[in-house]
Amino acid sequence: MTDHRTPAQPAHQGHQGHQAHRVRVTHRTVDLPGVTLAYREHGTPGAPPLVLLHALGERARDWDGVLPELAPHHHVFALDLRGHGDSGRPGAYGVDLMRDDVVAFLDALGLDRVDVVGHSMGGVVAYLLAQEHPGRVGRLVLEDIPAPYPRPASPVAGAPAEPVDFDWAVVRAVKAQLDTPDPVWLERMATVTASTLVVAGGPTSHVPQDRIAEMADRIPDCRVVTIDAGHLVHHSRPAEYVALVAPFLDPAGRSGPARSAG
Repeated sequence: MTDHRTPAQPAHQGHQGHQAHRVRVTHRTVDLPGVTLAYREHGTPGAPPLVLLHALGERARDWDGVLPELAPHHHVFALDLRGHGDSGRPGAYGVDLMRDDVVAFLDALGLDRVDVVGHSMGGVVAYLLAQEHPGRVGRLVLEDIPAPYPRPASPVAGAPAEPVDFDWAVVRAVKAQLDTPDPVWLERMATVTASTLVVAGGPTSHVPQDRIAEMADRIPDCRVVTIDAGHLVHHSRPAEYVALVAPFLDPAGRSGPARSAG
């Protein structure tokens, strides 16, 4: 297991009402069946656990801009999903395999029930986890993710000449699944028991916002908030994102209720 620390910069530094500070993040790896996963750990051991799942082509450090203030009362684990970042590149990819990796990760670390935040592809992994293992997910945040309907397929470009932080084969595998999703994914939205917050990116996002609303309608305990930021909500509007998501995740409701943002 690797273990070293680097600072993460809070999104709200200098923002009114938030104190500037730097937070230490520990980098670790864990060997799972079929893959080694890297992850970034922050917070107090023993606090309620939170798992962060990134989008296609991103990695765990994608969350660093919001990590210090997103869940100050949690023990946070930001994963490099298989084929991304410092995690293994086994050649076999798919959101279902990533879901199973998350379950194996929870088991390896002795985490029984966690809150989960997922963006884009990571959100698909998150709702598949909540469908397949409802007892393992307490609160669920899905960032700019539509209901899974078939969509027109488009060709995948060849791997870029410059190095990237992920295996290009992941793009082909995941895109094929999202272009033609398993119909069971949509049917099983009603089985999600986690209290769910859906964060929509608004009209500037490429994701059809009516499909986001439909997915939310299918999840029993779910509400939608919109931040007009496009698809990369937590990147483009980090302060507004934290202002909505942090209260939802707060296990004691210390930050007050979440509110809508324009």
